[in-house]
Amino acid sequence: MTENLEVDGLVTLQERMVNLINQLQMPLIEVSMVIGNHIKQMMKSLEEHVEETGALFPIKVTSQWPLSSESNITSTNKMDLEKIISIVDDDRMDILATLIRVTLIETEMALDDGILALRMWEQLSRSQLSLATSPGQLFSPIILPEEW
Repeated sequence: MTENLEVDGLVTLQERMVNLINQLQMPLIEVSMVIGNHIKQMMKSLEEHVEETGALFPIKVTSQWPLSSESNITSTNKMDLEKIISIVDDDRMDILATLIRVTLIETEMALDDGILALRMWEQLSRSQLSLATSPGQLFSPIILPEEW
């Protein structure tokens, strides 16, 4: 794939994700779960590729990106993970997961490029999760920077 097509694919994925997340006012926790699940699945495929071919990939592809500022905030509330998981909207999460999967296939995006695109989202959601001090904040819409 040429560089222009790669960039076009990345832009298409980014635009579609931003539009859908804004349209559905998706909570931080739901976006985080979808992104995390996609990266996990894609990393399994990448690891299989590495085992078969011995190819090497940069750490920015294979590992989570560091957070720009570590949170020093400690939650005074215990967050009941099972309760939080029971509240998420599976249908909304499925829509985002499908959009990501279809766009990756449609744009014929290389596996490492797809992971990199999602690593940016992962870093954004992790940084916002690190600031959450109550379960309610997990269900607030994810905050997308202007330049996204």
